[in-house]
Amino acid sequence: MDVTQWTGRHACWLQDAFEDTQEEFAARLDVSVRSVANWHQSPDMVPKLETRRILNTAYERAGDAVRRLFIHHARTHAQQVQAQALRVAIAIVRRGDEVLLVCRQDGDDISWQFPAGIVKPGGSAAKVAVRETLDETGVHCMVREHLGERLHPVTRAICDYFSCDYVHGEAVNGDASENAAVAWAPITDLARFIPTDRIYPPILTALEATV
Repeated sequence: MDVTQWTGRHACWLQDAFEDTQEEFAARLDVSVRSVANWHQSPDMVPKLETRRILNTAYERAGDAVRRLFIHHARTHAQQVQAQALRVAIAIVRRGDEVLLVCRQDGDDISWQFPAGIVKPGGSAAKVAVRETLDETGVHCMVREHLGERLHPVTRAICDYFSCDYVHGEAVNGDASENAAVAWAPITDLARFIPTDRIYPPILTALEATV
């Protein structure tokens, strides 16, 4: 296993794999006990570059038994995240040189997004994408291809993205309790609605191919 990003959580897994106390692990790495304690208190923190290099060296020099236990912790954590995260289906509906958007409202905050809906356990993400688009916007669409999935960096939901073809229907706000508006946005002007750095890259690739 190649550890490309050390966090406090990863460091604690390595400590556990060595079966060290905090004091023993600090001595092994030649760092302060306070540093080790901080990793336990803030598992998402990213240690300094020099500390990450020390952790890399300790991992590389560890025996097979230590590495296997470290990998076990990593896989168990990934499975727990997967089980706890919501799965959301997101529809990227194209009509000519336009893409369908909904404007979410949360109190005073509003943001433009692609139509989306929560996928229940065992449900079909593709069907949810089509159904939620119809419910939210009155637009009938058909899935063309699955663009991929990711753990959303902000919401931490597992997102399934689908490129969809417009079939028929007028864009209307079908869920006024959650949405402030619905609109067909010019693909060439999409950045006015959603900052480009917030859009899943395969979406931009798919949309650029239509312009």
